[in-house]
Amino acid sequence: MTRTVVPPAIQAAASLLLATLWGFAVFGGWSRQAFCATSLGPSPGCADRIASVIALSVLVAVVAACATGVAWFGRRESLYGAAVVAWVVALVVLFVGGLAAQ
Repeated sequence: MTRTVVPPAIQAAASLLLATLWGFAVFGGWSRQAFCATSLGPSPGCADRIASVIALSVLVAVVAACATGVAWFGRRESLYGAAVVAWVVALVVLFVGGLAAQ
């Protein structure tokens, strides 16, 4: 069985791209626009529900940011995989929570 190794540079780039996507979704207002904007106008309370989902996603993103930072500055390439998984989980929490908040 052969084992495929992903270079650390690709893992670092994936982590940073996922972090950028999460940042735009949270700080750029993409999540509110995606889940609260309707043709009839925003539903009452949607912004509050999205804010609680964002808070939950921030908790996961803090773990992801810490893993990314330690992998980057501590030269611990083995943490990049965990960082990428944590960023994906933060985005999944944001998406599933946004669907539930609608």
